[in-house]
Amino acid sequence: MELAASGMMMADFDAIYEEEEDEERALEEQLLKYAPDPVVVRGSGHVTVFGLSNKFESEFPSSLTGKVAPEEFKASISRVNSCLKKNLPVNVRWLLCGCLCCCCTLGCSMWPVICLSKRTRRSIEKLLEWENNRLYHKLCLHWRLSKRKCETNNMMEYVILIEFLPKTPIFRPD
Repeated sequence: MELAASGMMMADFDAIYEEEEDEERALEEQLLKYAPDPVVVRGSGHVTVFGLSNKFESEFPSSLTGKVAPEEFKASISRVNSCLKKNLPVNVRWLLCGCLCCCCTLGCSMWPVICLSKRTRRSIEKLLEWENNRLYHKLCLHWRLSKRKCETNNMMEYVILIEFLPKTPIFRPD
């Protein structure tokens, strides 16, 4: 009899309750609903390769006042811009070379540009993740590279989105 009761308790031990998950998800959605719109930092350079501009605007957005110091913002943007300054000229050279040889290679000469562009994007994403872990997650902010449609034409561009993370309720039990 005692073995049967402990067997039922063990079976109940492995049970997964979805109610708690639903409550957590509803609370998270409610917190996200009240978060302000993300801040968009657009590219401001003169050269754009596959939607990635050669530099981002370093002017401090007014909606970040009181959240992050203007010096930290400028330092983060300058790190991203230095990464772009290092990688984008190589991408442009390969793009010109690929366009010149495109007819002879049936388009295969464009592959190096595509791979280099993807590598540049990934290095910026890693840099932004490092910035998030170093500082911005502590300030309830999250920086990420996002593809958006341009306002002036039908083209796509990469922008830096600065999202406001909801503060975790400290009075809610674990």
